Amino acid sequence: MQTAFLREVSILWCLFHILILFMLLYRSRFSRKTTILLTVLCMTPVGLANVAGLYLLGAERMGKLFYLTCTIPSLVFYYLMSKDRKGRFLFTFCVADTVAYWIIIVTNLLDYYAGGGRCILMFIGRLILFPLVEWYAYRRIRNPYIELQDSVEKGWNIFAAMAALYYALLIAMSNFPSIITSRPHDMGAYLLVLILMPMTYATIFSALYRQLLLYRKKQEDRLLVERQQQLEAQIENQQFIRRLQHDMRAHIVTLSGLLFAEKTEEAQNYLQKLISGQDKTRQIYCGNPYLNSVFSHYVMKFGEQNIPFHLDIQINEERLPYMELCQILSNGLENAYDASCRQKEAQLPAEAQIQMRSRGDWLIIRMKNRCRESLCVEKGMMPDTDKTGPEHGFGMRTIADATQRLGGEMVCFTQGGFFILDVMARGGGEAWAELI
Repeated sequence: MQTAFLREVSILWCLFHILILFMLLYRSRFSRKTTILLTVLCMTPVGLANVAGLYLLGAERMGKLFYLTCTIPSLVFYYLMSKDRKGRFLFTFCVADTVAYWIIIVTNLLDYYAGGGRCILMFIGRLILFPLVEWYAYRRIRNPYIELQDSVEKGWNIFAAMAALYYALLIAMSNFPSIITSRPHDMGAYLLVLILMPMTYATIFSALYRQLLLYRKKQEDRLLVERQQQLEAQIENQQFIRRLQHDMRAHIVTLSGLLFAEKTEEAQNYLQKLISGQDKTRQIYCGNPYLNSVFSHYVMKFGEQNIPFHLDIQINEERLPYMELCQILSNGLENAYDASCRQKEAQLPAEAQIQMRSRGDWLIIRMKNRCRESLCVEKGMMPDTDKTGPEHGFGMRTIADATQRLGGEMVCFTQGGFFILDVMARGGGEAWAELI
């Protein structure tokens, strides 16, 4: 009686902690409160049904049916709940299930061979191991793994296939053609599989973590490039101001001489030419000096390549979160510049433009550039970030992150031979000042 009670309680404990382990790793489409509520409502009946099946059919028969009675229902439920799809979701699901199943198997074997089958060692082992694994997952794996799901786009399908095969292998070896404890001649191979499983997952997570480090390094490199571009623009401004100050002394001397000689008309003509020449030398695109430096920098770059670059800047001169906006503009215009240069090298039409509008509490930015006809990006898609590939360049993730920090949204798509990047950032007027 005590043995059956401990077995049933430990199974309920296992099913409960499988849900916790999975919820630590996956990203739900719903809020935490809604996720917990739906999980309890949907998965509690599944757990109770499996415990009842164990009581009525026995451990050996339920072991063979577990895949149908627990794995598939939970797979469908969490797939509908999950924010991620395809390889990312399947890998996360298989990892949580396989780790939990590994603990169940190991505690069963310990109890069978060392505990006399009384379920005491099994119960104590599960009581300790599940919280330990969850603590480790929460402290060491959860945050970098969620970051990985955001940053790593490729490679998930092969990892998911490996995890699914491992899960199927454990179920097959444990229960077919009969339960593993009744097949001592297979126990050696079975133990090797149990040892190899954590080593395999350690290798997978190590590979994923290296991709995360690579992603972080690329982010740092992008930030360094942006800062370098901003510094170059500031240095250019400072040099222009120095040249202007130097030239202004000579102009003042000339004007003073003309006025001293009472040649008023000549002085007026000289002053008019001076003002006209300064307007051609340096234009003010907006009142914010940081954004104006970015615009000036790219006007010069496009001009050096004789690529048409049209600016339509209509924003107020209120305080702006220039750090995020400089990131958005620098990355977007750099991508447009790279794409335009490739168009020109291929002897295709090259053109770029930027529009900025302030509408109430929103700042609206649209950047457009000519792209190859075969490029197709639908709204809602995040283009590939390989500069040697499609025309959009590598800074899309940085633009998305900066836009998110401003409480806005970013959308990119292709239309009529143009790659279009739209950014809407929340703020404006006094609201911008709160962000600084």
